[in-house]
Amino acid sequence: MTQDALLNAFVTFFVTIDPPGLVGIFLALTNGMTSAQRRQTALRGTLTGFIIILGFMLIGGVILETLGISMSAFRIAGGLLLFYISFEMVFEKRAERKGEAAEKIISQNELQSMAVFPLAIPLIAGPGAISASILLASEFSWPVDRFALIGVLCLIGLIVYLSLLLADRMNRFISDTVQIIMTRLLGIILAALSVQFIIDGVTALVS
Repeated sequence: MTQDALLNAFVTFFVTIDPPGLVGIFLALTNGMTSAQRRQTALRGTLTGFIIILGFMLIGGVILETLGISMSAFRIAGGLLLFYISFEMVFEKRAERKGEAAEKIISQNELQSMAVFPLAIPLIAGPGAISASILLASEFSWPVDRFALIGVLCLIGLIVYLSLLLADRMNRFISDTVQIIMTRLLGIILAALSVQFIIDGVTALVS
C-alpha cells in the first residue's frame, strides 16, 4: 500500500459520492423540514449510507456473486429509483409536502424513511460508490491496508455530513422562489443522471 493508492481511493470515493453535489439535492429533498429535522436526517442518512458502503466493501463481492446479481443490474435498479425521485422533484411533489408540513409535524417514521431512501441509498451509497468499494477492497486485501481504506471512507463520510450541515445553513438565505427553481433544475439533472445509470447498466449487460 502506498500514499498514491490511498489518494486514489480518496479521489474515487469523493467523485462517486460527490459531497458538494449532494448539497442542493439534500435541500430539495428536505424542503419543509425544520433545522433540527434536517440535521437529524443528515446524520441518519450519512451513517446509513456509509454503513451500506462499508458492508459492500467487506462482503459485497461475495453477496452479489451468491445471489447472482451483477453490478450492471444494480446500476439499472439505482437509475430507476433516481428517476422516480427526479420525477417528484420536477413536478413539485416534494413542494406539496412543504405545505402539509406547515400544518403538521413530520413524523419520526417519515424522517427515518427519507434518511434511508433516497438519501442513504441511492444518493450516498449509489451504484458508483458501491462498485468503487468492491473494486478498492480487492486492491486493499491485507488487514492493515483494509483498515487504511476504512479510514479513507470515514474521512469521506465526515465530509459528506459537514456538506449536508452546510446545506441547512444555506437554506436560511435562500428564498422559496429560488428553492422551487433549484428543485426543478436539480430534478432534471437527477433525471439525466438516472438515465445515464440505466444506459451504463444496459451497455455493460449487452457487452
